[in-house]
Amino acid sequence: MTSPAIRWPRPAGPLELRTPTPESLDHVLRWRNRPDVTTWLLRTTVDPDRFREQWLEAVEDHHSVVAFLDDEVVGTASLWITDGLGQMHVPDGPWRKAEAGIGYMIDPAHAGRGYATEIASALLSLAFDELGVHRVTAGCFADNVASWRVMEKLGMRREQHGIRDSWHAERGWIDGFTYAMLAEEWRARQAR
Repeated sequence: MTSPAIRWPRPAGPLELRTPTPESLDHVLRWRNRPDVTTWLLRTTVDPDRFREQWLEAVEDHHSVVAFLDDEVVGTASLWITDGLGQMHVPDGPWRKAEAGIGYMIDPAHAGRGYATEIASALLSLAFDELGVHRVTAGCFADNVASWRVMEKLGMRREQHGIRDSWHAERGWIDGFTYAMLAEEWRARQAR
């Protein structure tokens, strides 16, 4: 799904989003498997070699990048394109490649500085302004207050509150949230 028109690196507030390299992923792996990070992830631990391989391969299929503050790795970001729901008998309908999902992760040493908001905002801009999607979604565990606050700061709407729909290894069945934003909502916010 990578568009040749998408250029990296690109700014995200004071950060720069760059395509991953083995070296930058080594920096991510210094904090990726820490319990204070994995408590909010679906995949709680990753094999370092497989992690590097998947992220380097994802450059071709997704917009998966590493966030830098100057030359320091502070987080990661991903944007993936999907089909929206649509009546399948219209093979080239507007629902094809009409939606995007976003995800972000911040090094705990850099948490609380607004970097996740900057990263998510850059992903929304990429999705709506450059890729032309109709809708963007993001999800999190309901207890991950920092993550859903980012989505709300950016004007994303909480569309789903799943009651005990998410299995958490330490907490059992917990609630999950899904947020979304439409292209016209993004444009209206940008026009303010």
